[in-house]
Formats: sequence, C-alpha cells, structure tokens
Amino acid sequence: MIQFGMRCHDLCPKMEMEKLFEEIKANDIHQVQLAFKKSVSNYDFSTGHYSAGFGRYIASWLEKNDIHVAVLGCYINPTHPVEAKRQEEVARFIEHLKYARAMGADMVGTETGRLDPDMKVVPDTRTEGAYQLLLKSFRQIVAAAEKLGVIVGVEGVFDHTLYSPAMMKRFLEDIDSPNVEVILDPVNLIHPEEVDCQADVIGKAFAYYGDKITMLHMKDFVFEGRSQKYRHVGEGLFQYEPLMKLVKEKKPYITMLMENSSKDRFKQDTQFLQDVYDRVEV
Repeated sequence: MIQFGMRCHDLCPKMEMEKLFEEIKANDIHQVQLAFKKSVSNYDFSTGHYSAGFGRYIASWLEKNDIHVAVLGCYINPTHPVEAKRQEEVARFIEHLKYARAMGADMVGTETGRLDPDMKVVPDTRTEGAYQLLLKSFRQIVAAAEKLGVIVGVEGVFDHTLYSPAMMKRFLEDIDSPNVEVILDPVNLIHPEEVDCQADVIGKAFAYYGDKITMLHMKDFVFEGRSQKYRHVGEGLFQYEPLMKLVKEKKPYITMLMENSSKDRFKQDTQFLQDVYDRVEV
C-alpha cells in the first residue's frame, strides 16, 4: 500500500490559503507538498513574518480539511555564490522549520542548488568548493533543525551539487544527523548517459542510504539532448518496476508525491503506480 499525494501548485493555481485547503479536500487529496510562495496568495511568507499563532492558524485549517503536509517545500540555493544571498536562503529555510513544527509537517524539503546566482547549469557546481559551501549551509540548517526537532528533507538532482547517489552518501556521512532524511526523486538522479542503466542508479541510492529515504517524488521523463523534460507517469523513459520492488521490500506505506500531475490526471497517475506496485514480486 502506498500513500499518494501531490504538490499543491500542480493541483490548482495560487489562491487564498483557506480556499486552497478547501480545494485540496474537494479533490479527495490528503497528502501534499506545500510551497507557500507558489500556492498561497493572501499571506506574506518572507523571512521574519512567522509567529507561533500564525503557525497554529495554518495547522487548524489543515486539520479542518483533513490534510497532512508531507513536505513543506522551501527550495533554496544553498550553494549560492554570493555570501549575503546564501545567508538569506539559509535564514528562509530555518524559518520554514518553525512553520513545519507548528503545522506537523513531516519535513522541510529542498534540492541542493548550483554554484550560480541564477541557478544556471555550470561546471563549477561539481567542484569541491561547491560541495564545501553546501556543507556550510546545511550545518547551519541542521543545527537549527536538531534544536527544533524537525526533519530536513534533501533531494539530489543530476545537475545540482548532490548529483549522484555517491555524492548524497558522502553528504549524509559528513552531516551525520538523524534530522536529515532523503526525498528520493528517481527521475532527478538519471543523467543523460544513464538512461539505459537507471535501475543501477536507483539500486545504489537504496544500497547507500535506503534507511534515510522517507519520501518519494514521482514523474516520468525524456531527454532532448542533455535537457531533461518531464512527462506524466508511464509516458516517458522511466522504468518503474525496479523502484517498486525496492519500495515494496523496504519502504511499505511510504508517501509518494506526484509531480507534474494535475487534478484531472491524479487518479489515473496514482492508479498506474499502484498497479505496478501490486504486480511486482520481491
């Protein structure tokens, strides 16, 4: 059995928070990834506006609509090369940790950025200097997360600082915290050269840090040159059976959050994944 959910900004356009939660309930969705800036139009979530009362207010609306925030999205660039901007990104993430605690979210999630102020794909992202900058950011973030008792969800991407299972393994060992877990987006780990050996890539992720994988993002993909383009599940190149075997064996009841789905596609997409899960044998 899988717990399915989706990103709020895939479900509906940006709107008033109270209406957003009612819309989610109306579509019979109970697990979400919520990114305030992408989905909520009537509150200021810039750094410094958090209060415990506001956090409880959000929590009350979530409870009223039977919604659980599996991931509170705060996708920052922790390797921003401009120091003042990097510190702003870190501060924003730390404030989201406070929201997560008040809301009962499973984690606050982010990808790991690129060594470019505009998040462009640049070769320097793979350098040791970029990796050390990433560690600097996350040591600040994790220190706050440990004090608050909140989980940090980290997502690797093939053209970001943590670009492979081996790099994620190194990062987890260097950070060495029970408050850091992995959001596994298997599509995001597939390099253009690895389309034919993607099962090995996903196998390495589970072998290296399977105990830390506690959330899944699901979509499909094709490559146009070296550019990855997203597709609905079952309409691209991703091979679902090897992943589902590992999930069935090691991570039953894990939450799978649909990406690039829609209110019209959600049931179809989740049924496709459930069917794969049901038929694989472990």
